[in-house]
Amino acid sequence: MSWSNLKKGRVSIQSGEYFITFTCHRRERIFSSYDLANIFCRCIASNEIKFQCRWLTWVLMPDHFHGLLQLTSSELGITVGHLKGVSAREVNIVRNKNQPVWQRAYYDHALREEENRIEIARYIAANPLRRKLVTRIGDYPYWNSVYL
Repeated sequence: MSWSNLKKGRVSIQSGEYFITFTCHRRERIFSSYDLANIFCRCIASNEIKFQCRWLTWVLMPDHFHGLLQLTSSELGITVGHLKGVSAREVNIVRNKNQPVWQRAYYDHALREEENRIEIARYIAANPLRRKLVTRIGDYPYWNSVYL
């Protein structure tokens, strides 16, 4: 799907919650590296502080990211763009490279009031289980959830 198609109808709703997905450039397994994955995890924390948003549930996979984001007053595109940009810069510093880390676009779905947040959180957190990276979610280090 093209970048312009993904942006159609995108709006930022104050206090809105969004299911977000973005992938590594060319699906490269960049975050198989412990050091690089830890860099991204620190970027999540700084993103929450800078934009006063909350990543309610998230998981970093070797080649992509899923998250459930709650905005306050920040805009969706700026908040996600910051996370992708800062993490790419930090990863490139460690790798001593200057190349794309993330695909240009990202997928977002604005949650409706009736959607079950705990089910969505479980879907997100279970990614490492479905990919058979671990047999218990507690064994996977790159995730967090306020619900689980």
